[in-house]
Amino acid sequence: MADFDALLRVRESFALQGAMHTLGAQITHLEAGAVDISFDWAQGLTQQHGFIHAGVLSAALDSACGYAGFSLMPQDAGVLTIEFKSNLLAPAKGQRFRCEGRVLKPGRTIVVAEGRAYAIDSGQEKLCATMQCTLMAVQGREGIAGK
Repeated sequence: MADFDALLRVRESFALQGAMHTLGAQITHLEAGAVDISFDWAQGLTQQHGFIHAGVLSAALDSACGYAGFSLMPQDAGVLTIEFKSNLLAPAKGQRFRCEGRVLKPGRTIVVAEGRAYAIDSGQEKLCATMQCTLMAVQGREGIAGK
């Protein structure tokens, strides 16, 4: 069962993310250890061929993984990504994109999560990227704790 306060903290922290605001991204699924972030195609998010830029997709995947981990962290902890690896499997071509973050291994300090990005084109979802993400719970640091 999800802790309501933890899920509220995720939503409040997400609202502070200028990067996700710039993408027009929204949390479309939220439960303990699992977050989906979705956004629509926009010209300003593309690379030269009109596909969503790999950096944009990686940012959304990183946030999805980060918030999945954050949802399981203590109330006074903040979350920081300490490492990630992306695999780009197909061009990010579609009208909408959904990035899933799922915790694989929660830990007291280190959390391992995985992400999957789907391009939604004409109602069909296609896996276009994956991510392995390592997160750190940060406690006792001014400006980071609880966000």
